[in-house]
Amino acid sequence: QVQLVESGGGSVQAGGSLRLSCLASGYTGSTNCMAWFRQAPGKEREGVAVIFSDDSTLYADSVRGRFTISKDNAKNTMYLHMSNLKPEDTAMYYCAVRTASGYSIFHPRNYGYWSPGTQVTVSS
Repeated sequence: QVQLVESGGGSVQAGGSLRLSCLASGYTGSTNCMAWFRQAPGKEREGVAVIFSDDSTLYADSVRGRFTISKDNAKNTMYLHMSNLKPEDTAMYYCAVRTASGYSIFHPRNYGYWSPGTQVTVSS
């Protein structure tokens, strides 16, 4: 059974930085694709960044150049370093493991394992 637990959320002023961590158990990160998603109140869950088994990455246009996704396979941990944060980055952030591939890479339906979520709040 795969379990994902993230940490590192919190409140920060615009322009600040945060780093999210996602610890995975029951899963071998080196053989799959993992991602970070976020969901703001009243909005759909959206993909933020993806990292593949070969460490290649993809980013949503809204965060490219500000967010960096990475992983440490030895620690079964994925990270999201967020810098130059903006109020519109405020959302619940989730990490996820891909279990299907029938949709575009940022579509939530590709991901079968999810963390509980951690809140990120950016004030202006």
